[in-house]
Amino acid sequence: MNLQGDEDTPFLLVAGVDEVGRGPLAGPVIAGAVILAPGRPIEGLADSKKLTEKRRGVLSKIIREQALAWALGRAEVEEIDRVNILQASLLAMQRAVAALTPSPQHVQVDGNHCPTLRCSVEAIVKGDGKIAAISAASILAKVARDNEMISLDAEYPGYGLARHKGYPTRDHLLALERLGVSTIHRRSFKPVRELVKP
Repeated sequence: MNLQGDEDTPFLLVAGVDEVGRGPLAGPVIAGAVILAPGRPIEGLADSKKLTEKRRGVLSKIIREQALAWALGRAEVEEIDRVNILQASLLAMQRAVAALTPSPQHVQVDGNHCPTLRCSVEAIVKGDGKIAAISAASILAKVARDNEMISLDAEYPGYGLARHKGYPTRDHLLALERLGVSTIHRRSFKPVRELVKP
C-alpha cells in the first residue's frame, strides 16, 4: 500500500474523529478515531445518536474487525474540571489520533473545533451524519462510554448512571441532591458546582 499518497490521492489515509460525553455531569469524555479500509465499506453507518443501542453494538464490533485502524482517547473528570470541557474534548481527540496505527495523513473531525495534530485536520459540522469514518468514530466512542457508565453504575449506585449515562436528567439531578456529589462528577459544571458550594 502506498501510504504516502500521490497527486491524485493526497490524503490516502483519512481518519474520522468524534467525541462523546461533552454534556454529561459525570464521567469522562471519550473520542473515537477510525480509518476505514479502502474498498470495504461498512453498511449502516450513521450518527450514533440516531441508532438504537443494539445497532450501535453490532456496528461497533464490525468497525473494530474491518477498519484499517481504530483507537479511543479520553479525558478524565479531573482534566475536564481543570481545562474545561471543550479543551478536554480536543485532548481526547488528540489521544485517539495519536493511538492510530498507521497514522493518518488527514483528519476529519465532527463539529466546528479542531484539535492540534501533526497532520492536516478539518472540522465538518454534522460530520457524523455525512462522513462514514466520522460516523464510525462516533459509534465506537458512544458504545465505549455507555459501557463504562454502566460499569460505574455498580460502583456508584443510586445515581442511575446506567440509565442516563451521566446526562443531567431530572432523576440524575434529584439523585445528586439526595446523595451528594461523587468523585466522578464534574465540579466545573453548574448543577454540580452549586451543590459543592461552601
